[in-house]
Amino acid sequence: MSRVGFTGSDDDATLRRLWDEHAGPLLAFVLRLTGGDRGRAEDVVQETLLQAWRHPEVLDPARGPVRPWLLTVARRVAIDHYRARQARPSEVGDEGLADLGIDDGIDEALERWLVSDALATLAPAHREALLHTYYAGRTVTEAATVLGIPVGTVKSRVFYGLRALKLALEERGVTT
Repeated sequence: MSRVGFTGSDDDATLRRLWDEHAGPLLAFVLRLTGGDRGRAEDVVQETLLQAWRHPEVLDPARGPVRPWLLTVARRVAIDHYRARQARPSEVGDEGLADLGIDDGIDEALERWLVSDALATLAPAHREALLHTYYAGRTVTEAATVLGIPVGTVKSRVFYGLRALKLALEERGVTT
């Protein structure tokens, strides 16, 4: 979508120049306005630069420097965002549900899914040894009998299987 007086490549160059010249100082300014909330500050900066792109007349060098205009727009956008948040009811995180005593089972289901997904990445022998000992509740001796392998092999497979499972879970963001 091209605006009057601009071609697609002009738009790209204009946006790139605006970003390169003004995004850093704008972000620093807006971070102070948002109390250090980087996500909100980045949103305000993007909206501010978009406003400048939508109003190419402010970019005319004959009008003077564009930064004061950008700072004014950023301040107004930050105020608008603040007012919009104040008009909405406050958001409640998961801890609010815990306070109500609601247990919807989602956390347990996610944990089961993560463990199942991580188990699928293990070598079949390690996975089998873990399933017999941890999930079927068998002793190492019982697992060895069922699997038809020596007790020492079951112990070794469980040891290395647990190590691999721990790494697989850490890769998925689960920490112990």
